[in-house]
Amino acid sequence: MEIGSFTFLSPEDFSFNNNYNSDFSWFLDMETGFNGNTKKRGRKDFEESLVSEKSGFGDILSSILMLDEEAKQEQEQYQWVTNSDQDRAFFQANYKGNVQEINGYFENQFSEMNQLDNSSNKRARKSGSPAAAATVLAGSDNVVPSQSGCGSGQQRRLWVKDRSKDWWTKCNHPDFPDEEFKRAFRMSKATFNMVCEELEPAVMKKNTMLRDAIPVRQRVAVCIWRLATGEPLRMVSKRFGLGISTCHKLVLEVCAAIKTVLMPKFVQWPDESKMKSIKQAFESATGIPNVGGSMYTTHVPIIAPKVSVAAYFNKKHTERNQKNSYSITLQGVVDQTGAFTDLCIGWPGSMSDDQILEKSAFHQRATRGHLKDVCVVGNKGYPLMDWVLVPYSHQNLTWAQHAFNEKIGEIEKVAKEAFARLKGRWSCLQKRTEVKLQELPIVLGACCVLHNICEMRNEVMDPELKFELFDDEVIPDNHIRSMASAQARDHTAHNLLHHGLGGRGTSSTAFL
Repeated sequence: MEIGSFTFLSPEDFSFNNNYNSDFSWFLDMETGFNGNTKKRGRKDFEESLVSEKSGFGDILSSILMLDEEAKQEQEQYQWVTNSDQDRAFFQANYKGNVQEINGYFENQFSEMNQLDNSSNKRARKSGSPAAAATVLAGSDNVVPSQSGCGSGQQRRLWVKDRSKDWWTKCNHPDFPDEEFKRAFRMSKATFNMVCEELEPAVMKKNTMLRDAIPVRQRVAVCIWRLATGEPLRMVSKRFGLGISTCHKLVLEVCAAIKTVLMPKFVQWPDESKMKSIKQAFESATGIPNVGGSMYTTHVPIIAPKVSVAAYFNKKHTERNQKNSYSITLQGVVDQTGAFTDLCIGWPGSMSDDQILEKSAFHQRATRGHLKDVCVVGNKGYPLMDWVLVPYSHQNLTWAQHAFNEKIGEIEKVAKEAFARLKGRWSCLQKRTEVKLQELPIVLGACCVLHNICEMRNEVMDPELKFELFDDEVIPDNHIRSMASAQARDHTAHNLLHHGLGGRGTSSTAFL
């Protein structure tokens, strides 16, 4: 807003023309107060009028000066706002320039790194070595950039630790010797391929934008090698070029898949036709009829649990090892070939064989009458019942009782040797494992399923892996649960004595 100045005139500034008299009279009227009184006033009145006129002019001047000051302030404020806008525009232009320079710097850096990765990958493809594809950058000894593709063709950079996969790549090669493969994984390549095909729908994962999924064969190999060798997870990580936590996760995932997919196929109670062949095989070998399986219970050592420590305390192992030992139990029934037909896993190690049997689902099926004309043979740690046949445990045995114990011992040996092969093949069962107690039954079940697969496919175990079992049975106080069973056992022992101690190929009266 702009305001002009006002100029005051005096009588001398007027030009004397024809209108002089009128103009001058106007000035004179102004001086006399416009009252029409031309009479001269007194000196005092004149001074008062002059003072009043001066004060009026002063008020006008002060008002005009104030308006002038306000105008100047508004002009300065407008100029300051204009200057601030100019500074802000300058700052924004400066900021945008700096951001563009920084982005350009990082783009140049990443382009150089991409060129370095591409060149290293080309050299790795030419050399044919998977380890050559890993490029170690300066200042990061164990971290390398890895590029992984996805189904859409997009690629993203992911930083992973450099781990060698040479050993597994060599084992997975078609030209790798079958003997060495069997020594590492306890089974032939054909059996391993069959297991991978069965488990593929359950364990296969899809590729992501960050990395490619671990192949099914490598997943299964991690689990089987861990079960076979019992090596700690850090050794599994070094062998297969994977992280420790990844290896632990793979072992549990594959064991769960084995339990879900393969256990219903390879661990089954025999049907009538198969049970008939099992009975015939045991009777032809020992002369004892109606034997449908051999039963045994073993203990698997564990780390002392945080809760219920006394329940898992193993007195027998503590006395033998001269240190506190803790375990969980594995009860199994095997056929004439040593394959498992029934399993009971996970009861605490302080329980005796007869207590574990009473807790098992097998005992419930038997008491409901599902084992018709079938009995299983156990050691002295089991009670004598209608469907459980055990040897004589008292002293001063007769010839018939001694002969009976020998034949029972042959059937017991089938189960004992089967458990020895189980622990020999899968060394993780021989020592305390890193697996949590609540997850251990799944691992033990997977070992039993893989044992059955090897037995059914006639996989011969390396003699160097032979494991010697220690008898852990405890003779229960109430050893004889049925007098009828005791009489039937005596009758069978008498028949064995009359038909000869050999018993092979001989017939005998029905036991049940």
